[in-house]
Amino acid sequence: MLLDAARSALLVVDLQERLAPAIDGIDQVLANAARVIRAARRLDVPIVCSEQYPKGLGHTVPPIAELLPEGAIVDKVEFSAAANAAVSGRLAATGRPEVLICGIEAHVCVLQSAMQLAEGGVPVTVVRDACSSRRPESAAAAWDRLARHGVELVTSEMVLFEWMRRADSPEFRELSKLIK
Repeated sequence: MLLDAARSALLVVDLQERLAPAIDGIDQVLANAARVIRAARRLDVPIVCSEQYPKGLGHTVPPIAELLPEGAIVDKVEFSAAANAAVSGRLAATGRPEVLICGIEAHVCVLQSAMQLAEGGVPVTVVRDACSSRRPESAAAAWDRLARHGVELVTSEMVLFEWMRRADSPEFRELSKLIK
C-alpha cells in the first residue's frame, strides 16, 4: 500500500545530542530525517518526537529540533516509544492510523517502537535512510527483523513522492527541491 499523508503520523525517535555523534552515517541520517520532517510540516502530517532520558543523552540535535512543531518533543525512559503513555497518547490523538518512524538507534528504540506499534495493529513504516545505529551490522539486523514482522522499509524519497502523489501541485514544486 502506498503511503498517504492524510493517514500518516511521523514519529521521530531519539535524535539526541550525546548519542548522535556515535551513529554510523549520522550526517546522512539527519539530512534525510530533516527532509521527511520538512515534508511532514508542509503536508500537515502530525509529528511526535521522543527523547530517551534527555538528562543523560541530551536533547534533540538542534538541526532537527528547529524543524519540529512546538510541543512535539516527549521525554521517555522506555526503549519503545510506543510503551510511553505520553508518546502513544499523542500518536493516538492525531487520529492518523499509520505511523512512519525515523531516528536512532535502529536496532533498539526504532525497532522496539515499530514492533510494538505493529503488534498493536498499527501499520508502521520505517524510513531506513533516516535511521541508523552505532554499528552497521546492528542496523542490518534491525532491517531484517522488521521486514520479517511486516514493517515496511522505505527511503525518504519514497515517502516524499508517495505523500505528494502528483507532479502538478504547489507541494511538489516546493518539496521536490529537498530531493535535488
